[in-house]
Amino acid sequence: MSLNPAPAAPKARTVSLVWVIVLVLVVGGGAAAATAVYYSSQTSPASHSLTITDDLGRKVTVPVDPSRVAVLSPSIMDIMYRLGLRSHVVGVDCYATADGGLSADYSPDQVALWNLSSSMCVQVGPEFVPEQLVNVTPQLVLASTIVSVAAVEEITQNLGIPVVMLQPPTLSGVLVDVSLVGEIFGVSSAASTLNGELSQVLYNATNVTNSVYTFPTVLVTYAVDSNGYWTFGPGTFGESLIEIAGGTSISGTATSPYPELAPSQVLLADPQWIVYGVGFGLNESTYASAPDWSDLPAVQAGNLTGMNSNWLTEPDPTMILDGIPALLAVFHPGA
Repeated sequence: MSLNPAPAAPKARTVSLVWVIVLVLVVGGGAAAATAVYYSSQTSPASHSLTITDDLGRKVTVPVDPSRVAVLSPSIMDIMYRLGLRSHVVGVDCYATADGGLSADYSPDQVALWNLSSSMCVQVGPEFVPEQLVNVTPQLVLASTIVSVAAVEEITQNLGIPVVMLQPPTLSGVLVDVSLVGEIFGVSSAASTLNGELSQVLYNATNVTNSVYTFPTVLVTYAVDSNGYWTFGPGTFGESLIEIAGGTSISGTATSPYPELAPSQVLLADPQWIVYGVGFGLNESTYASAPDWSDLPAVQAGNLTGMNSNWLTEPDPTMILDGIPALLAVFHPGA
């Protein structure tokens, strides 16, 4: 579980025009046209390279279909696997051994499904270790913002390895990243197929939420400590997830993208539903020991549920395919 800080984006309770364009065009078979709204690319036949604009607005020249890639984010690894590109991956993000190593970011299920091992580790926390990246000899690095700007600069300038940052601020951006990865690796057909599946889930979710008249107030928390509950603020993929699933986040007016709400703030907001992330050492007991947990009306009423932390913290296809239906079932079981 790596919570990836995202660039802030304007909050919108209603579906944005760009979101409508993505849904209509991808469902209708025009994924390439929708993608053009977000990024542009230019091929260079002589060098067999591609110049793209990543999610942070950086123009990056990358090799076409590189055979050795370091993937520094579970959300990107999810895309790579679903597009049949696992064989290209030679390195993945890890934390220092004392901080959990590979298991700090990847669940046991992910490690097994994606055939990951500690020999692939590139340490990104608590500090970046460039020597580990050099050891896996990648031609390209795909990273999210769990990798610091300083680390990106070191990789590109000192090591000479191109870095593409894939960090969608909303769930609509996941489809854009799928298309971008598909173009880099020459698997645009597979990317279009995957985006069709994702768009269908999003379309279905829109139909459900359009059929209901009330949106329950909710707290979606992915971690707790003695100070309170970590959740999502405006302009984040987490808030986008809540809105698409037909909920109203109690932290929608927060002044930071990933706020920690004090117990008093949660009590005052009185959410009708609480969804908490489990896995990576977190379980119901972890949250039950949090400040004022038992005093929350939603807890007393039994309106709470645990959910796979990766469904809540990784903006990737799995969040859409599994996370959205799960939240819809909680917030709008009748629909």
